[in-house]
Amino acid sequence: MNSLSDLAFFTVLVKQGSLAAVARELGVTPPAVTKRLAKLEQRLGIRLLNRTTRTMSVTHEGEIYLAEAARILAEIDELERLVSRSRAVPKGLLRVNATFGFGRKYVAPAVSAFIKRYPEVEVQLQLSDRPLNLADQAFDIGIRIGEMPDARIIARKIASNRRLLCASPTYLKEQHAPTIPRDLQKHQCIVLRENEAAYGTWHLSRGKAQETIKVRGALSTNDGEIALEWALLGHGILMRSEWDLAPYFRSGRLSQVLEEWNLPSSDIFAVYPERLNLSAKATAFVDFVSDRFVQHLRKSGDTKDIW
Repeated sequence: MNSLSDLAFFTVLVKQGSLAAVARELGVTPPAVTKRLAKLEQRLGIRLLNRTTRTMSVTHEGEIYLAEAARILAEIDELERLVSRSRAVPKGLLRVNATFGFGRKYVAPAVSAFIKRYPEVEVQLQLSDRPLNLADQAFDIGIRIGEMPDARIIARKIASNRRLLCASPTYLKEQHAPTIPRDLQKHQCIVLRENEAAYGTWHLSRGKAQETIKVRGALSTNDGEIALEWALLGHGILMRSEWDLAPYFRSGRLSQVLEEWNLPSSDIFAVYPERLNLSAKATAFVDFVSDRFVQHLRKSGDTKDIW
């Protein structure tokens, strides 16, 4: 008899309240139950139950054993559900939250492809100007961009995504491209006001070198698509995600600025309200979106070859 089955046996014994009831539950004789309990107590070297011909009560050590047994068995049960979930058929309602820009451009097409593969899933995609509290509003999954602000957040990185500086070739020809971060202070910079972060402050690094630059410009907005359009029209230098910039680098409509310098990443995460009990539909969606996004990114480190 192994330790795990002993845990289950003792849990059933306490739940049933008598040796005779356990015997009926397990389909064995009462003496067999008595013998098994005796062997368990002998192995542990403690008495788990105080019993007479009519009553049975759990000892202090038995209470500890019972509590830990219940916890361990629950964790094992959850583990088995987690492992078997990969074989479950995704179905039912899946509620997803994403921000407007990324949600429209990338998440919505992914949802369209997802329901074609999993026709038994119904998806509600809600876009918002900033991330919503998933648990409070009963969302299954949130798609987030950028660094996670809280290490306690349960998240899975589903794609890498750098931030880059760019400008139109016309602007750079007229104003001369910056060669060091401090040169940005002399340029018109398109400032994107997002979330609660301090806007107009750009953090650049190259090896051990760190530069924090406060940039300014005639134009600022809280909409990334508008900021991108202004950059394409030659209004200044913009910091934007490589996912948005790569097609314009490839076409030549935008050029990268200060290529040797890095900016804080803007990686893409799937965020869950809780780790346990993640449904088959949620697991399938995250796996599907992750595979879809990775296909957009090639192994080459050259931004122009990303897509």
